[in-house]
Amino acid sequence: MIPRIKSYKPLEDYQLLVIFDDGKRVLYNVADDIATLPDFAELKTEYGLFTNPQLDKSRTCIYWNDRIDLPSDTLYQYGSAV
Repeated sequence: MIPRIKSYKPLEDYQLLVIFDDGKRVLYNVADDIATLPDFAELKTEYGLFTNPQLDKSRTCIYWNDRIDLPSDTLYQYGSAV
């Protein structure tokens, strides 16, 4: 089963707070992706981009543009529970 995102919020220091339909809350460190994935560097260099993520219609992916996205299963598995 693919976890569905109920809500999300970008925080300081390139962190994402994500709440899933099952109630699980995670803090995901996007800074790690920025440091290792070339497309993600844009989140740091383009002013305001990180603070404006979108949620796709299926609620299974947070994205910023057509090259930068995070699937819900990645967030669910690798985010730190809070």
